[in-house]
Amino acid sequence: MSNKAEIKAKAPPIPVLESFCPMPNIAQLIGGKWKLIILQILIFKGMQRFNQLRRRLDGITQTMLTNQLRALENDGLVSRKVYAEVPPRVEYTATQRAMALEEVFLAMHKWWVEDESQ
Repeated sequence: MSNKAEIKAKAPPIPVLESFCPMPNIAQLIGGKWKLIILQILIFKGMQRFNQLRRRLDGITQTMLTNQLRALENDGLVSRKVYAEVPPRVEYTATQRAMALEEVFLAMHKWWVEDESQ
């Protein structure tokens, strides 16, 4: 084993310090019941119109969906495209920033499936 590998193997893990932990910021961005489900739909199903999302989200109110989509848009996780039609057509898609969460969703899915089998 090389000296670098030995040093790396012996080095203690970097502690997660509260002052450096991004979890509160992450929780603010994607925390809550609806944001995670909205992101999951947009990441894995692709572009959705407002009513398509509402039908997929059992129990969500129109106001709550609107608020959650606005928050996700403000945080750069959802892109909103409005077409000048009557009635107006609005499409929502996951941004590249949100698409980077795909592996996180897959890891959560794997964790759930493995935990259920125990």
